[in-house]
Amino acid sequence: MTEKADLASGRATLSDVAREARVSLATADRVLNNRAGVHAKSIARVREAVARLNYRPDPAAARLARTRSHRWCLVLPSGGNAFVAQLQAELAACRAWLEDHRASVQILEVDVFEPQRLADLLRSLQGQCETAIVMGLDHPLVQNAIDGLVDGGCEVITLVSDVPRSRRHAYVGIDNAAAGRTAASLLGRFVGREPGEVGVVAGSLSLRDHAERCLGFNQVMTTEFTHLTVLPAVQGKDSPALNEVLVRQLLAEHPRLRAIYSVGAGNAGISAALKAAGREREVVFIGHELTPAARADLLDGTLDAVINQDAGHEIRSALRQALARATREPVHADQERIRIDIYLKDNLP
Repeated sequence: MTEKADLASGRATLSDVAREARVSLATADRVLNNRAGVHAKSIARVREAVARLNYRPDPAAARLARTRSHRWCLVLPSGGNAFVAQLQAELAACRAWLEDHRASVQILEVDVFEPQRLADLLRSLQGQCETAIVMGLDHPLVQNAIDGLVDGGCEVITLVSDVPRSRRHAYVGIDNAAAGRTAASLLGRFVGREPGEVGVVAGSLSLRDHAERCLGFNQVMTTEFTHLTVLPAVQGKDSPALNEVLVRQLLAEHPRLRAIYSVGAGNAGISAALKAAGREREVVFIGHELTPAARADLLDGTLDAVINQDAGHEIRSALRQALARATREPVHADQERIRIDIYLKDNLP
């Protein structure tokens, strides 16, 4: 179909955008794909032209782009995090989809609690993949590394934990502040009206998702459950062994401890400490992610509730968005919204 025919049918082309913005076709393409190397004034003119012409990428052209292969990287925390294992299993389940779309994903693991290591790994991805899907720390070094990838033409999607001040292209995950508020509402109601103290165990408050969950949790606890005192969060780096040590200390030092909110992973250690103290039925315990261990703790009464995010939905959403960035097809926001699920022992799937 010619450009003239396209205009006659009411659909603007990329060439029309370039002509309207008084830039080259290549420059218009770079702006629409958020690639570096374009002057700010040219970017503004292209975006204004897109709005005036109501330009939408041609799905047929996008499908033609799929004849080339796509190389993506998935950066995940190293260690024994059970939820990360679920993410990897869900990626393996997408093998046929990836083959159908000529895409491959390389999994890279790094200690995300060490910002320099994570930043070094991200910088090493320059030129190695067209999209990096990153679950990592919100830290200036990491932000700078993400921005460097974007400047070099690599798409970046943050997963589970966001780095919002970076120039990443999309975030896939739940509203973590809302998840923290939900945990507080459940915990406060389960504890009842008797005064006491509440322990909070995080992986690291430098992880954006953990910090936002703590923020939401404290917002509700300090306004709706003022008879409960929330203790300063302890940070166990999502390690079951370290979490067990920290919770043993909490139990020993705070005899009025009524509840524990686990913000991140490593819940097996918290469960072990509660059982060792014989307080697994006495202390209300709210955690995140429906892992096999969490399921067992819900069933035996150690865990009272689990706030969950669907690992499969998150992986599929990240892959769909990576493909959409490559083919310039639209993303359907409702399809990609990750819900907050609440599980008790009574409604386990």
